[in-house]
Amino acid sequence: MPVRDEAATLDETLAALADQVDFKGCLIPPSHYEVIVFTNNCTDESAAIVRQFARQHPEHQIHLIEQTLPPEEAYIGRVRQILMDEAYRRRCWVGQPRGIIASTDGDSRVDSQWIAAMLYEFERGADAVGGRTVTQRSERQALDVQTRATYLRFVGYRYLIKQLEDYLDPDPFDCPPRHYQFFGANFAITHEMYALVGGLSPLHTGEDVALHQALLAFGAKVRHSFLMRVTTSARQQGRATLGLADRLAQFQHLSQRQQVFLVEPGAAVEAKLRARRDLRSYWWRYSTGQPALAQPCLASLATQLAVPLTMLHQAVEQSSSPGELYQQIDQHQQTAGLWQRQWGSVAIDKAIADLRLRLYRLRQQNPVAAGRLP
Repeated sequence: MPVRDEAATLDETLAALADQVDFKGCLIPPSHYEVIVFTNNCTDESAAIVRQFARQHPEHQIHLIEQTLPPEEAYIGRVRQILMDEAYRRRCWVGQPRGIIASTDGDSRVDSQWIAAMLYEFERGADAVGGRTVTQRSERQALDVQTRATYLRFVGYRYLIKQLEDYLDPDPFDCPPRHYQFFGANFAITHEMYALVGGLSPLHTGEDVALHQALLAFGAKVRHSFLMRVTTSARQQGRATLGLADRLAQFQHLSQRQQVFLVEPGAAVEAKLRARRDLRSYWWRYSTGQPALAQPCLASLATQLAVPLTMLHQAVEQSSSPGELYQQIDQHQQTAGLWQRQWGSVAIDKAIADLRLRLYRLRQQNPVAAGRLP
């Protein structure tokens, strides 16, 4: 858990980690896990609070790292990398290479069954789990009406995309109900998989997103679990750039200017999912040495995805998993800009209405699948 000037809520955050119970309400033995806290570049009493909490709860294994990083390293990606690498090394030192490394934040509070939920998902075969992260209700209510409305629309938009994906390009492992989040405040990964994907990249921001992409590119089984819950701050002055706080600040800025938040239209989302599904089928046949689909099929997919045929063919040859293939395509789409120019952007409320209509039609066509969706 990275901590930077969180003295106001740190006791509550630590207490939530200490008071973990299983699904029957029985206390999880403190010997089964340890809490590693990295108080970095703090100007308040955060480190002292951690030490006091550890003294008051000697039955719990609380490991404190207190350090002032140089300016060029004092960012969340580097801090979380230091923490997760430390967790990885500590299990190796004690001769227990098997285990789970879980991540949360100093401004967040884990659910009382947080550990039980992640254990449940890993027992079912997950290599990594992204939990559900919600904002504190009181802080969310303190936002102005338009900012709060845009935030809720954004969450709804992302959920609708996942539900559309469950119909058009379902993940055989990550079955509904599921969500879209894999945030630093709430994810977990096996000790072995952390090593296989090369650890956490020390990016200035988006280190959690990069880890998620690395897992998908590797072909890991990633579960997006509603059971594993964390409540986090809805403040607009965050410790990391491009995080939730910056997103909320962006929504507020748009609200003040009476502007709408623009997103990819529903038609573009559906077109991409359908093309991705067909591309997954092509890749599997190609990678298993079966007779490849006719070249015109790949050419059609290149047109649908707005990428050159030569680039798509090369990506199929070089990718070791469908996830890696999708990422190469996404990167090219973002760089070239042809996809964006083809589909444009629309107001988020319009996109939501369109996605709901598309889901309704799919549910009418396939009521059995509809019964499995939230």
